[in-house]
Amino acid sequence: MRNCILITASLLCSLSLKSQTVEVQSGDEVTLQCSNFSSTYTQIIWFRLNRSEPRCISHMFRSFEPATFCSGFKDGKFNMTSNISTVFLNIKQVDFSDSGLYFCGYYLSRYPLIVDATFLEVQEVNYEMTKLVIVVLVGLVVVMVMIIICLSVKIKWLHKAHIEEQDPQQDETLWRRQPDLFGCDYSSKNRAKTQA
Repeated sequence: MRNCILITASLLCSLSLKSQTVEVQSGDEVTLQCSNFSSTYTQIIWFRLNRSEPRCISHMFRSFEPATFCSGFKDGKFNMTSNISTVFLNIKQVDFSDSGLYFCGYYLSRYPLIVDATFLEVQEVNYEMTKLVIVVLVGLVVVMVMIIICLSVKIKWLHKAHIEEQDPQQDETLWRRQPDLFGCDYSSKNRAKTQA
């Protein structure tokens, strides 16, 4: 128990020196980075803090060799790679359960020695809020289309009124050629009145 407290305390002290936070949305892909601290043949390990004890995700001995995954972590979701200067941990399709403290380092006398630490914060996508935003946007589009149609009709009426104001004789001939809304023809009514 005393060793566990000592490990956790040393872990937290070392994290306060070199720690960063990465925020991603659920379903995204994220790549965590750690400086390649090893110039010698050493086993480099990515850990994840699970409650109070670090848990191995994957490890490699050399940057050109493929990584080996620890039990409970599957190839496909996690991918560990390295170049000369940086060790990467790529996590695909992150979800809320992937949130936590990730760090890289190596073992020194059975205890992990931490080099870099990153806190991964996965934010859940709020589908209810997304639906609400879509409904509001669709409503705004419908209202805008109605306003545009009303303004177009009003502009057409104003244009027609302006033309009629300039040439009232043309308006009278238009009425004679077009039937009334109720089906009456003004030209036949006018003929009937003039004949009587």
